[in-house]
Amino acid sequence: MQPSRGLGRQGLLLRETPPRRREQFSRPPLARMLQLHTLLQARKFPNCQKLARDLEVSSKTIQRDIEFMRSQLGLPIEYDQLHFGFVYTQPVTSFPAIEVTEAEIVALFVAQKALQQYRGTPFEVPLRTAFQKIGHGLRDKVTFQWSDFDAAISFRSAGQSVNDLETFEILSRAVLRSEELTFAYRKLRSARAETRRVRPYHLGCVDNQWYLFAFDLDREQLRTFALPRIRQPRRTGARFRRPADFSITKFLDSSFGVFRGEGRILIRLRFQPFAAQLVRERVWHQSQKIRELRGGGLELQLRLGSLEEIERWVLSWGEEVEVLAPAALRRRVAEVGEKIRAAHAEK
Repeated sequence: MQPSRGLGRQGLLLRETPPRRREQFSRPPLARMLQLHTLLQARKFPNCQKLARDLEVSSKTIQRDIEFMRSQLGLPIEYDQLHFGFVYTQPVTSFPAIEVTEAEIVALFVAQKALQQYRGTPFEVPLRTAFQKIGHGLRDKVTFQWSDFDAAISFRSAGQSVNDLETFEILSRAVLRSEELTFAYRKLRSARAETRRVRPYHLGCVDNQWYLFAFDLDREQLRTFALPRIRQPRRTGARFRRPADFSITKFLDSSFGVFRGEGRILIRLRFQPFAAQLVRERVWHQSQKIRELRGGGLELQLRLGSLEEIERWVLSWGEEVEVLAPAALRRRVAEVGEKIRAAHAEK
């Protein structure tokens, strides 16, 4: 699993994998070579035809594995004419471990930490297993303890989403298999849940919150659904074909998060020096432009399709920011500020 490319703050991309040959679903190359190593150590004299049959791959694949073990790993493998199979011509006590640099180990550990956001999802077990296997493969060549890095590197984020594991699994399977879904969904400003019938196109994590991007069959529009507000999802059994021109990057192109609109509203914000330093350290949106101001402040320009999410973001900066445009956003921030002042005034 890898992060979606070009999505800015978007996360996981789940798409249906194209059909592949049977051999590509067989045992991974390292697992095949480890099994071959075990047979060679035990002097079982394995040959290409028998191994290909047992491992459900071609004879050429086995030949390539043997050649890799011989030329790249330096293992003393020769063909024994008397026993009609391969054999180690010298004692081999263990299978060669993977050699990596310390920088690569740190990068691997950082990746492992970053993937902790997938705890409680169907991806947790395979990810943990994969990292354990890599760690076991490195033991013989690299001297380090995972705990050393654990004390030095960590990831933390506030307000992580609480998702139901069963719901997540149903939705992810429906996305991968292109199956229609029905579920009960309660919008933020709604008092009751509504039944939705959708074609799920994409499952993504934005700012530690999981969202389903799906075509709503009753409303005939692409809609965004927050996973914590989805209840009783069920696959209908009906299949569909995802449009070839669907792109989550294009769909969220004008969004500051997941809210989207059809327009391109010019947002102009002036930040004081303290906040300006924090703002210039990150890329907030692909449309952003920064103009440095005298005294250490800056002006940030964005082009967005909606004001809802940027309003909350602006308010989070308090007195460190001033809305220059549009007038609607400036007015809305002033109104909310007045309500906050009234709510906190001494009684």
